[in-house]
Amino acid sequence: MLSPKRFKFRKQHRGRTTGQAMRGSSLNFGEFGLQAVEPGYISSRQIEAARIAINRHIKRGGKMWIRIFPDIPITKKPAEVRMGKGKGPNEGWVARIKPGRIMYELQGIDRDVAMEAFRLASHKLPVKTKFVERGEWS
Repeated sequence: MLSPKRFKFRKQHRGRTTGQAMRGSSLNFGEFGLQAVEPGYISSRQIEAARIAINRHIKRGGKMWIRIFPDIPITKKPAEVRMGKGKGPNEGWVARIKPGRIMYELQGIDRDVAMEAFRLASHKLPVKTKFVERGEWS
Protein backbone atom coordinates (compact mmCIF):
# COMPACT_ATOMS: atom_id res chain seq x y z
CA MET A 1 0.00 0.00 0.00
CA LEU A 2 1.02 3.57 -0.60
CA SER A 3 2.55 5.66 2.18
CA PRO A 4 5.21 8.38 2.36
CA LYS A 5 8.82 7.25 2.75
CA ARG A 6 9.59 10.08 5.15
CA PHE A 7 7.63 12.97 6.60
CA LYS A 8 8.30 16.09 8.58
CA PHE A 9 5.56 15.82 11.23
CA ARG A 10 3.98 12.64 12.61
CA LYS A 11 0.50 14.10 13.11
CA GLN A 12 -1.48 16.65 11.10
CA HIS A 13 -4.78 18.49 11.15
CA ARG A 14 -7.41 17.08 8.82
CA GLY A 15 -7.70 20.20 6.67
CA ARG A 16 -10.61 21.25 4.49
CA THR A 17 -12.18 19.51 1.52
CA THR A 18 -14.38 22.44 0.47
CA GLY A 19 -14.25 24.00 -2.99
CA GLN A 20 -13.17 22.63 -6.36
CA ALA A 21 -9.84 20.95 -7.11
CA MET A 22 -7.54 23.59 -8.59
CA ARG A 23 -4.81 21.18 -9.65
CA GLY A 24 -5.14 17.65 -10.96
CA SER A 25 -8.52 18.33 -12.54
CA SER A 26 -7.60 17.70 -16.19
CA LEU A 27 -6.45 14.61 -18.08
CA ASN A 28 -2.67 14.85 -18.46
CA PHE A 29 -1.56 11.32 -19.32
CA GLY A 30 -4.29 9.00 -20.61
CA GLU A 31 -7.36 9.12 -22.83
CA PHE A 32 -9.87 8.24 -20.10
CA GLY A 33 -10.10 9.26 -16.46
CA LEU A 34 -12.04 8.69 -13.24
CA GLN A 35 -12.99 12.05 -11.74
CA ALA A 36 -14.27 12.74 -8.21
CA VAL A 37 -17.65 14.49 -8.03
CA GLU A 38 -17.76 15.00 -4.25
CA PRO A 39 -15.13 15.71 -1.55
CA GLY A 40 -13.71 13.19 0.89
CA TYR A 41 -10.71 11.24 2.13
CA ILE A 42 -9.49 8.12 0.34
CA SER A 43 -7.31 5.70 2.31
CA SER A 44 -4.31 3.89 0.89
CA ARG A 45 -6.27 0.61 1.13
CA GLN A 46 -9.09 2.03 -1.00
CA ILE A 47 -6.64 3.37 -3.60
CA GLU A 48 -5.05 -0.07 -3.82
CA ALA A 49 -8.40 -1.89 -4.01
CA ALA A 50 -9.52 0.32 -6.92
CA ARG A 51 -6.16 -0.18 -8.68
CA ILE A 52 -6.52 -3.96 -8.44
CA ALA A 53 -10.12 -3.80 -9.74
CA ILE A 54 -9.00 -1.78 -12.78
CA ASN A 55 -6.00 -4.03 -13.52
CA ARG A 56 -8.09 -7.19 -13.27
CA HIS A 57 -10.58 -5.86 -15.79
CA ILE A 58 -8.13 -4.46 -18.38
CA LYS A 59 -6.01 -7.65 -18.22
CA ARG A 60 -2.58 -6.11 -18.90
CA GLY A 61 -3.95 -4.06 -21.81
CA GLY A 62 -3.10 -0.38 -21.90
CA LYS A 63 -1.40 1.81 -19.32
CA MET A 64 -2.71 3.16 -16.02
CA TRP A 65 -1.75 6.19 -13.94
CA ILE A 66 -2.68 6.80 -10.30
CA ARG A 67 -2.96 10.55 -9.83
CA ILE A 68 -3.53 10.64 -6.05
CA PHE A 69 -1.19 9.83 -3.17
CA PRO A 70 -2.05 9.30 0.51
CA ASP A 71 0.16 11.84 2.27
CA ILE A 72 -2.01 12.83 5.25
CA PRO A 73 -1.66 10.80 8.48
CA ILE A 74 -4.94 9.85 10.19
CA THR A 75 -4.94 9.22 13.92
CA LYS A 76 -7.42 7.26 16.01
CA LYS A 77 -7.77 6.72 19.73
CA PRO A 78 -8.38 3.16 20.94
CA ALA A 79 -11.91 1.98 21.77
CA GLU A 80 -13.28 2.75 25.25
CA VAL A 81 -10.65 5.36 26.11
CA ARG A 82 -11.67 8.47 28.05
CA MET A 83 -11.54 11.94 26.55
CA GLY A 84 -8.33 13.96 26.71
CA LYS A 85 -4.75 12.71 27.12
CA GLY A 86 -3.69 13.99 23.70
CA LYS A 87 -4.12 12.89 20.13
CA GLY A 88 -4.18 9.19 19.29
CA PRO A 89 -1.52 7.20 17.41
CA ASN A 90 -1.30 7.13 13.61
CA GLU A 91 -3.81 4.71 12.11
CA GLY A 92 -3.05 5.06 8.39
CA TRP A 93 -2.62 7.41 5.46
CA VAL A 94 -5.26 9.14 3.34
CA ALA A 95 -5.45 11.37 0.28
CA ARG A 96 -7.62 14.50 0.52
CA ILE A 97 -9.96 14.61 -2.51
CA LYS A 98 -11.84 17.64 -3.78
CA PRO A 99 -14.54 17.63 -6.48
CA GLY A 100 -13.03 17.64 -9.97
CA ARG A 101 -9.88 15.72 -9.06
CA ILE A 102 -8.77 13.08 -11.60
CA MET A 103 -7.85 9.98 -9.58
CA TYR A 104 -7.01 7.36 -12.23
CA GLU A 105 -6.18 7.58 -15.94
CA LEU A 106 -6.13 4.89 -18.63
CA GLN A 107 -4.72 4.77 -22.15
CA GLY A 108 -4.44 2.21 -24.93
CA ILE A 109 -7.72 0.36 -24.36
CA ASP A 110 -11.24 0.45 -25.76
CA ARG A 111 -13.71 3.04 -24.42
CA ASP A 112 -16.21 0.39 -23.24
CA VAL A 113 -13.48 -1.55 -21.40
CA ALA A 114 -12.29 1.65 -19.70
CA MET A 115 -15.85 2.57 -18.66
CA GLU A 116 -16.43 -0.85 -17.11
CA ALA A 117 -13.03 -0.83 -15.36
CA PHE A 118 -13.75 2.58 -13.82
CA ARG A 119 -17.27 1.46 -12.85
CA LEU A 120 -15.78 -1.48 -10.93
CA ALA A 121 -13.18 0.80 -9.32
CA SER A 122 -15.79 3.39 -8.29
CA HIS A 123 -17.49 0.76 -6.09
CA LYS A 124 -14.27 0.54 -4.06
CA LEU A 125 -14.10 4.30 -3.43
CA PRO A 126 -16.02 6.31 -0.80
CA VAL A 127 -16.69 9.29 -3.12
CA LYS A 128 -19.00 9.62 -6.11
CA THR A 129 -17.14 9.60 -9.41
CA LYS A 130 -17.70 10.12 -13.12
CA PHE A 131 -16.06 8.88 -16.31
CA VAL A 132 -14.25 11.54 -18.38
CA GLU A 133 -12.43 11.33 -21.68
CA ARG A 134 -9.94 13.51 -23.52
CA GLY A 135 -11.48 16.33 -25.55
CA GLU A 136 -14.51 16.48 -23.27
CA TRP A 137 -14.92 19.74 -21.33
CA SER A 138 -15.46 18.94 -17.64
